Amino acid sequence: MQPDDVLAMAAEVLAGIAPEADLSALAEDEDMREALDLDSMDFLNFVTGLQQRSGVEIPDADAPRLVTLRGLKAYFAR
Repeated sequence: MQPDDVLAMAAEVLAGIAPEADLSALAEDEDMREALDLDSMDFLNFVTGLQQRSGVEIPDADAPRLVTLRGLKAYFAR
């Protein structure tokens, strides 16, 4: 998956969880949970939404790799 596609997918998923979230305002290595004020349930819903949209199984142990834009892009590039 291309980086722009990953960001578009993440933005779509976040729109249903935190409509005011703006990924373009985040730095590559910024923790989006803190920056976007996502609680643990919001983040769980985000990861679940990414699984559903991408068709990629994301084990719970991998969730911490998805907290930054750089991590998201790297995870889905593999």
